[in-house]
Amino acid sequence: MKIAVLLSGGVDSSVALNLLKKEGHDITAFYLKIWLQDEFTFLGDCPWEDDLNFVRGVCKQLNVPLEILSLQNEYWDNVVSYVIAEIKEGRTPNPDMFCNSLIKFGQFYDKIDNNFEKVASGHYANVGYYEGKFLLTKSPDPIKDQTYFLAYLTQKQLARALFPIGIYKKVEIRNLAHEFSLPNMDRKDSQGICFLGKIKFNDFVKHHLGEIKGDILEFETEEKLGIHNGYYFHTIGQRSGLGLSGGPWYVVKKDIDNNIIYISRENIAKRAKDNFIAGNFNWIAGSAPEGNHFQVKIRHGASFFNCNLNFLGENKAEVKIDRADQGIASGQFAVFYKEDVCLGGGVIL
Repeated sequence: MKIAVLLSGGVDSSVALNLLKKEGHDITAFYLKIWLQDEFTFLGDCPWEDDLNFVRGVCKQLNVPLEILSLQNEYWDNVVSYVIAEIKEGRTPNPDMFCNSLIKFGQFYDKIDNNFEKVASGHYANVGYYEGKFLLTKSPDPIKDQTYFLAYLTQKQLARALFPIGIYKKVEIRNLAHEFSLPNMDRKDSQGICFLGKIKFNDFVKHHLGEIKGDILEFETEEKLGIHNGYYFHTIGQRSGLGLSGGPWYVVKKDIDNNIIYISRENIAKRAKDNFIAGNFNWIAGSAPEGNHFQVKIRHGASFFNCNLNFLGENKAEVKIDRADQGIASGQFAVFYKEDVCLGGGVIL
């Protein structure tokens, strides 16, 4: 097949490229220029240059053509502006969700048009086909599985998506990287938000929203314990970065209108919830699943909850989980599963 492979400079996508090359496919590698270099010139040297150097090294090793494609404007319109708006409203955004659905498997599809049969990436996920529908299914590595971040893909997008490393565990991918003698075989996994590269999230927020001093109050007594630089730097459940002694302290509430954050020294589990409302669903099959007993993730990772999903209208539902969780925050995504199949997800309201 003629395949476009998205390369990030990391080990996962590089192994994916190698696997496809060894299968004999006609491959072109693409590096998406999505980072906000122009905005952050004050940081000095481009912090993404390492990524691009590794990408070039991997492509040179395999004699694979490389194209560098700028999608900065598309990123701003579809992802960055959403992140800024959500932060300003006091919610917890997940840009990787829209990075995948709107850019990597969205705008990028449009850019390459029909010149490639498939678009491959280094995601830990699998695509299946059953009874006329494409299915997004989990990888065998419960910690690295990335179906959570792919829950907003559609049937049309999955039909063209290819995840060559989806059948492997992370340790196997590392072993393959060494077997292939990749130039980045010992490179650490990247962390943080996709479009920021090595820029710290707080630097990004400060650059766009500035600093607005506000009070830190103890939740139980409303005693003033300190000053913060803006409610949008803090998330519910946070227990670091407050700069206060006598802790641990947890952020338990935010008053956005008055720029106040409330903290508590109590075990935050006492404020945990076992239900929430979700909306704005994307169901990968094209329609809501039948029944109401599913599993749900409310963050990326190995942890699942059993849940009941009770629809309240066309695009809203109450979700009841089988154990309380202290980290449920508006703006996060709830992603639903039936055994190994990722059904889709919605935004926690």
